[in-house]
Amino acid sequence: MHLNGAQKAATFMLAIGEDHAARLFAKMHEDEIRDISQAMASLGTVPASAVEELCREFAENIGQTGNLVGSWETTERMLLKTLPRERVAQIMEEIRGPAGRTMWDKLGNVNEAVLANYLKNEYPQTVAVVLTKVKADHAARVLSLLPEGFSMEVIMRMLRMETVQKEALDGVEKTLKAEFMSNLARAQRRDAHEMMAEIFNNLDRQSETRILAALEERNRDAAERIRGLMFTFDDLSRMDGGGVQVLMRAVPKDQLTLALKGASETLRDLFIKNMSERAAKMLKDDLANLGPVKLRDVDDAQAAIVLLAKDLAAQGQIQMQDGREEELVY
Repeated sequence: MHLNGAQKAATFMLAIGEDHAARLFAKMHEDEIRDISQAMASLGTVPASAVEELCREFAENIGQTGNLVGSWETTERMLLKTLPRERVAQIMEEIRGPAGRTMWDKLGNVNEAVLANYLKNEYPQTVAVVLTKVKADHAARVLSLLPEGFSMEVIMRMLRMETVQKEALDGVEKTLKAEFMSNLARAQRRDAHEMMAEIFNNLDRQSETRILAALEERNRDAAERIRGLMFTFDDLSRMDGGGVQVLMRAVPKDQLTLALKGASETLRDLFIKNMSERAAKMLKDDLANLGPVKLRDVDDAQAAIVLLAKDLAAQGQIQMQDGREEELVY
């Protein structure tokens, strides 16, 4: 697992515990706190092997920590050890929204349809200012989604625009932060069932089966909802041929072999039929020669591929079919 600098710092803060981390936060600048908080809140599960590697970098003996989970709740609780509640609320509101150091960076990471839907109710001059502050390709996509007459008003103001006074720019930024970003951050807070589904996706097979069975006894509706939201290795069968080929190019060969060792025949066939004849033969030989493997190793390989597939799907590089037959018009 590759961690960038902020993620390494966030992992380290989680590993040393809340009391020690609070003392470190107290010595940091607000920008540093914000960067680490952003990384911590979106960290998810860090494998024990990655923690051990980090320990070697820090040259401290915390390698037996096991898996760490960074979440909104652990981040907020840690910040409250050091900062006033109002400041913590402000930081959490900021990091729940789109990524970015400045307001304009954040706007550049907002989906163009969401941004256009908000801006169409603003003054054309305000929209013109916003579109001059984001990247040209993003501005173009937003502009194309605005009502035609309104978009022309915005374009005319952009053409006539001179240097925007700092006070006016600050006013637009303040309004966007107060009205748009705070509402967007609240809207993006995750459903508890979605969060639990992601946690269950990272459990080994035996633990997942055991815990889901126990949950069904306590709350069948919740268990069924979580199961429906979970994305498993078998769900990769919903990929089309192009998606399978994109995924295979991104997955290490030995990891794919190990994952398919424990896969259904149907899923194996899906991968094999999207390979060249030579590559398919090599994969079949590798599977035959692999011999017995630990179930946990298979689960880990499959989980890594599932995470990669979800990332590729989010980037639009692969498509997942929903399994329902398309209606035809004759």
